[in-house]
Amino acid sequence: MPVKFQKSAKTVKRGSKIVTVEHHYIKNQSKEDLIKYINEGQKPKIKQKCRNELDRRGIKLEWVTKES
Repeated sequence: MPVKFQKSAKTVKRGSKIVTVEHHYIKNQSKEDLIKYINEGQKPKIKQKCRNELDRRGIKLEWVTKES
């Protein structure tokens, strides 16, 4: 099973009541979204998933300390 970025979302089409499920797999997220979540996200588990995905794609992260 692929790694999830967030929970799957169900949407109901009005009028026909057709339910479509949208899965949010981490492999479908853009590089900018993953880096943004690493910098601003809350959950350490998902941050580690993002770092693993960027490493799988061959993207090196450069850590810089914040200056006040």
